[in-house]
Amino acid sequence: MKNLFVVGMLLSALALSGCRGTVSDKPPIHINPNMDMQPRFEAQEANAFFADGRAMRPPVPGTVARGFLREDTRFYRGREDDGSLVRLMPMPVTRELVLRGRARFNVYCAPCHGKVGDGQGPVSTGGYGMVPAPSYHNDRLRGEADGYFFDVITNGIRTMQPYGPQIPVADRWAITAYIRALQRSQHASEGDIPQDILDGLRQRQ
Repeated sequence: MKNLFVVGMLLSALALSGCRGTVSDKPPIHINPNMDMQPRFEAQEANAFFADGRAMRPPVPGTVARGFLREDTRFYRGREDDGSLVRLMPMPVTRELVLRGRARFNVYCAPCHGKVGDGQGPVSTGGYGMVPAPSYHNDRLRGEADGYFFDVITNGIRTMQPYGPQIPVADRWAITAYIRALQRSQHASEGDIPQDILDGLRQRQ
């Protein structure tokens, strides 16, 4: 072990002796160049070979980036192939979807529309000079297609700005599902309440 230690120290000293701290104008020696010195064009560099003088080539017309193909117009645009708004959501309405919609609604929609969708959010009622948001519980909006709410969230309407850039597509549908839940909650009948919950409410009376 002592001999190995001595050999190790000698090798370390030999390696350090090569680091003399001097400056050389000679090019470095590349034991494994690995194409470091290949002739190539850098980003944004000019290239006289092409008519436009650019080395970076634009994508072929019609190219779609991976993950950005929007073939399903019902899901991505809320419209049928003929351009009309979808009547019903293009995805299953689950408890998880509605809960996700509630979380996103409370972030993006409740400040103006209120937490129950009655248009009485703090922005609408706080005297900020904003046009009051409509209630979701009027007959017109209760009768609108699901695609209408998705379209309004995406593109905005009147004084409401578009939220398409901020809210992912799936979350826009989740918010739509929650709006429907709010509408039903404010116009529910006794038959809409599950029997076990209804029994519990009657026992509290």
